[in-house]
Amino acid sequence: MPTGFKKKSKIERSFTPSVDSKDITHKFQEYFTFVKDPRVERTKMHSLTDIITISILAVIAGAEGWEDIEEYGINKKEWLETFLELEFGIPSPDTFRRVFERINPKEFEQCFRVWVQSLVEKLGVEVVAIDGKSLRGSYDRKSQLKALHMVSAWSNEHRLVLGQTKVSEKSNEITAIPALLEMLDISGCIITIDAMGTQKLIAKKIVEANSDYILSLKDNHPTLHQQVKNWFETSLSLGFKDVDVNISQRVEKGHHRIENRKVYTVPISQLPALHEQDDWVGLTTVVMVVRSIQHCNKITNEVQFYITSLTSDASKIGSAIRQHWGIENSVHWTLDVTFHEDECRIRSLHSPQNFALLRRIALNALERETSFRRSIRPYSRRAAMNDQYMISVLAAAILDSNFIL
Repeated sequence: MPTGFKKKSKIERSFTPSVDSKDITHKFQEYFTFVKDPRVERTKMHSLTDIITISILAVIAGAEGWEDIEEYGINKKEWLETFLELEFGIPSPDTFRRVFERINPKEFEQCFRVWVQSLVEKLGVEVVAIDGKSLRGSYDRKSQLKALHMVSAWSNEHRLVLGQTKVSEKSNEITAIPALLEMLDISGCIITIDAMGTQKLIAKKIVEANSDYILSLKDNHPTLHQQVKNWFETSLSLGFKDVDVNISQRVEKGHHRIENRKVYTVPISQLPALHEQDDWVGLTTVVMVVRSIQHCNKITNEVQFYITSLTSDASKIGSAIRQHWGIENSVHWTLDVTFHEDECRIRSLHSPQNFALLRRIALNALERETSFRRSIRPYSRRAAMNDQYMISVLAAAILDSNFIL
């Protein structure tokens, strides 16, 4: 090595671009250029692309509101000018707010799905977990506005939010889930849904889309739930004598606990006729999952039941169920703890829905960057402090193989 040259550390080397960083940002921006500008011509001082790009970068860096976004823009103005217009400088907080109040969330979400689909086409997705989450801080008691409730689709395999849709104020997840399924290309996937989505029409829609389902069975279907529960309890006590049962067991240690998980799958042909069995299109197998969790000073036991269109394979079904729990741990928990979603009081017009999407864009982008293995919070902080690392996050978000990570 020549005298006077210091060898770069591993992390410094991971930030060395082999292509122009401006090219990376433009490639990422292209996915969000199809959002229609909601402003009238005479009020347009700032480019809509600039506003959306600054907002995405700021939320990746940890911004939680309009003032935070402006602060990020002001501090990064010199760098942002290398790839944005910024003819009139950084927009004010009120400008960011007014724009996101009026952006059509369906158009914004469509751009998001096009971006995610470009990733999915390269990565492939096997299991899609669907679950709902309320944005608790988005309520407005004075205006009698309920908290916004969103239903999201998640690939735990690739740690990607695949799509989201708003639950109408006068509706629930039962109507929102089919709408979300229509937005996604789920052919060949395994769809996992909690008890709220265990509905005959949803099962039919999944099968018609050439997919399989695993649906949680609880007391919202009391007769079927009790029937399956009683059968498993009786068969278990008899050691599953003369029953074609498939069993998978897994023990995991971590977070100061030991979890013993046992999965039993049985073809429905082994059971007496189930309640309204023929109404569940594609129903093939019933499942029981027994979880024993040993904490430092106590042991808790849980038993859960499922119905599925998959053939009886305890290992495969158990893996898909395990991936479904990832939407709680990796999405909902992260959005609340890292992005403080539940504490956010943004609530006017379309802004809660659009800002929720900004967080999911940020979550996806940060999850794709894997040059060092830590939680999302350090990723976000590093992106806020290091512009070159922010570029590496964007490069990973478009799977740009020409960028050295």
